[in-house]
Amino acid sequence: MLRPIRTLPAAVKPVSLEEARAHLRVDVDDEDTLITALIDAAISYLDGWSGVLGRCLVNQVWKQSLSDWPACRFIRLPFPDVSAATVKYFDAANAEQTVSASLFERLEDERGTIIWFGDEFTYPTVFDDRRDGVLVEFTAGYGASATDVPAALRHAMLLIIGHWYENRESVVIGNAPAALPMAFDALIAPFRRVGI
Repeated sequence: MLRPIRTLPAAVKPVSLEEARAHLRVDVDDEDTLITALIDAAISYLDGWSGVLGRCLVNQVWKQSLSDWPACRFIRLPFPDVSAATVKYFDAANAEQTVSASLFERLEDERGTIIWFGDEFTYPTVFDDRRDGVLVEFTAGYGASATDVPAALRHAMLLIIGHWYENRESVVIGNAPAALPMAFDALIAPFRRVGI
């Protein structure tokens, strides 16, 4: 299985510039470029394939490619909360084909979303000279709007944005900083996906 690729990013951010400015108690727009960069950094830290949550926040479209059909009857997708999926493959003539949606189901298990092929589906021949002979295009995320993202995750983003805004260097000299109990890590813990 190849690394998943995001083909369409989320249309909105989980936290808006206005929400971040209100959290930071910033009334002027002089810092908007910095605050926007901090929002983007917080999204990168939490969201998607490389994010610490192991899931997508706001709906986005991804592609997962395989060289051939799996030996088992399912394809495990890298994220939970998949709301739509299309399965395609390149046939023996290297022409793209789409598998009928009636031949597979989207299921959630303890590790995330799987595409389960019914017994009536016989794997068609895949073009030999491709490393992406089978692919699943899917939409993953809590929903299409920022308010679909759980409040705890949105608040955790505001906390980390606030921390980065106040501490603009990688090292603080002269203080003994300590993490606040029940803060960022506690807010994201219930939503983190870890391998079993």
